[in-house]
Amino acid sequence: MTTETVHYCATHPNVETELRCGKCEKLICPRCMVPTPVGARCRACAQMRRPPMYTVRGTALVRIAGAALLIGVAVGVLWALLLPGGFGLLGFFLIFAGMFAGYGMANYLDWAGGRKRGPVVQGAAVAGVVLAYLVRNLLVAGTPVVAGDIWSMIFVGITAAVAWNRLR
Repeated sequence: MTTETVHYCATHPNVETELRCGKCEKLICPRCMVPTPVGARCRACAQMRRPPMYTVRGTALVRIAGAALLIGVAVGVLWALLLPGGFGLLGFFLIFAGMFAGYGMANYLDWAGGRKRGPVVQGAAVAGVVLAYLVRNLLVAGTPVVAGDIWSMIFVGITAAVAWNRLR
């Protein structure tokens, strides 16, 4: 006759478990287990932190916002000067132009922010792209949004999507 000892989770005393934290050996259940690269840990031992490249503070935030503002206005002015009548027959090539512009915006903000990534930088990239669209429309038509200018809206969408994905 063998007698088995029943173990219970330290956090959830009504849950049976045989799982232990890989660091402190505390009994944990699947609900309170944190998977880490070195095995299952309790929440106290896991201490999962975001990598520093996703933490944007202080001067990096100011540089990113300034760069998005600068590139947004500059691209909007160039867009108004080079293509004041819209994209016309270049519609299909907007896919490539948008990919190129989005990649350029992302690289510029990546450089300006000291190689920071994440939602803050992604939002700044999208804001810069939308700002370029608004500046272009204000210079060409005198209104922020031009009705029926679907090609420009497609270009902005492609550019914003590429910049967003590049800065993940």
